[in-house]
Amino acid sequence: MSNPTRPLDEIAVLGLECWGHHGVFEFERRDGQSFVIDLVLGVDTRAAAASDDLRDTVDYGSLGASVQAAVEKDPVDLIETLAQRIADVCLLDDRVQWARVTVHKPDAPLDATFRDVTLTITREREVHRD
Repeated sequence: MSNPTRPLDEIAVLGLECWGHHGVFEFERRDGQSFVIDLVLGVDTRAAAASDDLRDTVDYGSLGASVQAAVEKDPVDLIETLAQRIADVCLLDDRVQWARVTVHKPDAPLDATFRDVTLTITREREVHRD
């Protein structure tokens, strides 16, 4: 159980390259494009450190595969919707207290020279009170 006054540890997966068919334009959905995902998760890793057992922490290999599958499925118009979908995947693991998700869209259809378009969201686990 994490202590609410102690900052959580952070597990990060940065630069996860995925292919998706998201966007408001027909050519984006038809042709697809690269999306790069950064994840930072708030997790208490003390149990895993004590046990040295993968079952006591977030398996970032499995998480990466789940996030990649989430990007590759059902096209959406907005990266806001995609980022929320990814955050929801991250929060499926009860050990994750919050998730910060950055969606990079380096090939966004802008009529200008640019390096990247990004959206970053942070979502916390909802506390259910009975």
